[in-house]
Amino acid sequence: MKCLVVYCHPVPESFAAALRDASVATLKERGWDVQVIDLYAEKFDPVLSTEERHNMEHAPTDPKLAPHIESLRWAQAILFVYPTWWYGLPAMLKGWLDRVWWTDVAFKLPPDGRIVSLLSHIDHVGVITTCGTSWWISALIGQPGRKTILRGIRALCAWRTRTMFLAMYEMDNSTPQGRAAFLEKVKRKVARW
Repeated sequence: MKCLVVYCHPVPESFAAALRDASVATLKERGWDVQVIDLYAEKFDPVLSTEERHNMEHAPTDPKLAPHIESLRWAQAILFVYPTWWYGLPAMLKGWLDRVWWTDVAFKLPPDGRIVSLLSHIDHVGVITTCGTSWWISALIGQPGRKTILRGIRALCAWRTRTMFLAMYEMDNSTPQGRAAFLEKVKRKVARW
C-alpha cells in the first residue's frame, strides 16, 4: 500500500508533528510505502493565482506543483494531519487542495457537467487532527473540515473508500497524559486502517 501523508502545521515541535510521526511509523511497520508532504517546511504557496483560475479547465502548469501532483497520482491512501482552526482546515492546507486537486489531476469536467474522478486508485482517506474546542461545539458548528475531506475529497476517490477520522478535542486544555493516550489511540487506529 502506498500512502501520502499531507502534514500541515507551522511549528516543527508541535503535537501535530508527534501525531504525524506516530502515524508514519505505524504505517511503515505495516509494510506500507509512505511519502510525507510537509507544507510549511517546504513553504508551499497556497495562493491560487489569477492565471491559474483563468486556466482551470487544464492541469496546473506551475512546476512547483508537479511533485505534489505526482505524489497524488502515486498514492493509494491519503492521510491528512493538521490542526483544526476556526472549525476547519488551515489556510495552507485549503490552498493545497485548491491548487493541486485540480482539473486533469483529481477530476475531469466533461461538457455534460458531471464530474469524473481521476483518483479512483485512492481507496483510503484519513484525517488526524486536533481541535481547541469540545466535540459538541465542533458538532454544533457542523465540522466543516471533516466534511471537506471525508465527503468532498472522498467523493473523488474509489467507490468504497475506507475512511478514518481521529480528533483530539479540547487540545488547548489537554494534559500530557491525555496527549499520550491520544497518541496510542492513533497508533491503534492507523494500524487497523
